[in-house]
Amino acid sequence: MMHLTPRLALLSALLSIALLSHIQPSLSLGIRDSDLPSHHQAFFSSPSSFPSSPNNNGNGYEPAPLPVPNPTHSFWTHSAPDANVLAGEGSKGELTSEADVCVIGSGITGVSAAWHLVEGLKKREGEGLDIVVLEARDFCSGATGRNGGHLAEDTFSSFRSRIATHGLPNAIRAIQIESYTTNAIASIIHSHNLTEKVDLVEEGRVSLQFDEVWMEGRRRDWEEARRLGVEVGSVEWFDEGEMREIYGTSRGQGVKIPGRNLWPLKFVTELYKLANSSLPSSSSLHLHTRTPVTAVSPLSSSSSSSSTSSTSGNPRRWSLSTPRGPISCTTVLHATNAYASHLLPHLAGPEGIVPTRGQVIAVRSNATEQELSRSGWVGNRGFEYWFPRPVREGDSPNPLVILGGGREHETGRFEYYQADDSGIDAKVGRALREFLPRVFPGKFVESEGEKGEEVEMEWTGIMGFTKIGDPFVGPVLTPNPTTGEITPQVGQYISAGYSGHGMPRGFSCAEVSAGLILAELSNTTYDLPEWFPTHYLTENRV
Repeated sequence: MMHLTPRLALLSALLSIALLSHIQPSLSLGIRDSDLPSHHQAFFSSPSSFPSSPNNNGNGYEPAPLPVPNPTHSFWTHSAPDANVLAGEGSKGELTSEADVCVIGSGITGVSAAWHLVEGLKKREGEGLDIVVLEARDFCSGATGRNGGHLAEDTFSSFRSRIATHGLPNAIRAIQIESYTTNAIASIIHSHNLTEKVDLVEEGRVSLQFDEVWMEGRRRDWEEARRLGVEVGSVEWFDEGEMREIYGTSRGQGVKIPGRNLWPLKFVTELYKLANSSLPSSSSLHLHTRTPVTAVSPLSSSSSSSSTSSTSGNPRRWSLSTPRGPISCTTVLHATNAYASHLLPHLAGPEGIVPTRGQVIAVRSNATEQELSRSGWVGNRGFEYWFPRPVREGDSPNPLVILGGGREHETGRFEYYQADDSGIDAKVGRALREFLPRVFPGKFVESEGEKGEEVEMEWTGIMGFTKIGDPFVGPVLTPNPTTGEITPQVGQYISAGYSGHGMPRGFSCAEVSAGLILAELSNTTYDLPEWFPTHYLTENRV
């Protein structure tokens, strides 16, 4: 495995704390501020605390709370009666009391992990597992059920800074994992005839940027990737005049890359159904929503040895506390993203996973689908992202556009250390309402009361950001806050911290997590896929 040297770790930290364009990076590497990942240009400008949370975990930062019980209603979860058919699945009646694998979280990572575990069992004749998926609120009601609806790979952006931070092999893998993920998800959708059911649109993604220097950085990343023979897919560059002529934008240059959009919750729902319907007869899969896990505690050796699965014979190592009673299990996967530090308090603070609130609106355009194009979009250094929903027979000819972003208008905090998705930020909402009318003159109306102005839905969701912008994947490793000694929590794994970029990575990180779990339970080895960046591994993050 590749380990970050102290120098590379320092460079990684210094690069990630660069603020917005008026503040320069602390160390000169020949990489300008315009080359840095936009998601992290403000990371450390935010106070590092939750205002009313007690600090009791020994590392100086408060752990995340549980998800609030009354989140805003997102388009994906509440716009139609059948939007979330598994919303309350397994929330009543008897709670499964034990399992081989407990997956905490029912978003893209948790459900993908269940699917990969089932797929892995198909290849292991005679082996069976009892799998339980637990969700604090409704099914898939976290970030996956509240995001912007994009399934777009980040093909070359920040390629040069990734080389400087993680080395060339991992910079290439960072591209490959996203290509693998998005293509794998699309393949599942196509092979099971789910295209219309999950509203998959495969029309690419346009990046609209107003900063010429920043855009030049993206072009240099692209040129360097091509020079090194990296496959980045179809890429088209447009100057401001071409963007105005083709897309009707008011200003800015653009680049079009591969990309897709979909209804994320519906895909995760179908993936869970596929996993459940293809279970080997010797296995089981149960989903319990509205069942928050409040603690994960080791079972005593006597309890562990006396409690084994009739399916696999695996001794139970962990007890999961819930308001509905305990669940004993052999292996735990934390697929809790922004909320990971609630159960793993050593991941609180900027060295771990920071809850970060995103805000999204659904607004009706004044233009037709043909006038808007069917592509997904990202703009303004990645702070804003949007796409027109597909128009079906009987729908209004003017698409509903899903637009997220605006965090840069939340002065000073950028919504970092904000884990409450029960409300919205007025300044962010105002900025979102003003954005599209200014970018697409005549296609959206900004002034109050005019047709097309009305926002049909508005919601928030909590992302999990990390200092380097990449997730933690692998065994849970707990550092002693006093001595620094690392203690493996045998039988606990994590895949979390996608920094607002989970759709093109969660499915594949879950595949690796499932592979590690199956290997450990069967006392075999697991070879990491060639496309997996090794700096994601927890052993390379401590």
